[in-house]
Amino acid sequence: MVNSLLTAEPTAYNLAELARLRIRYQGFPGARDIQADLDKVMESWGLTETKLYEQTRQIHTARSVYKGRGSKADAQDWS
Repeated sequence: MVNSLLTAEPTAYNLAELARLRIRYQGFPGARDIQADLDKVMESWGLTETKLYEQTRQIHTARSVYKGRGSKADAQDWS
């Protein structure tokens, strides 16, 4: 996924993926190469971390970026 982001355009889905991956690998010492690549993506798209998270919050508020897997009946309730 990271390699595809390096050559991709900043679509709603790609922005959401970039934010998700930054959160996932934040502070993880074994992922320095991934973190560096994610930084390159942000730089090429002209984003700061703050701006990325602002945009992705707006995207997630307006619509669902990810299509569900399976039906709602199959979903687990983690509350």
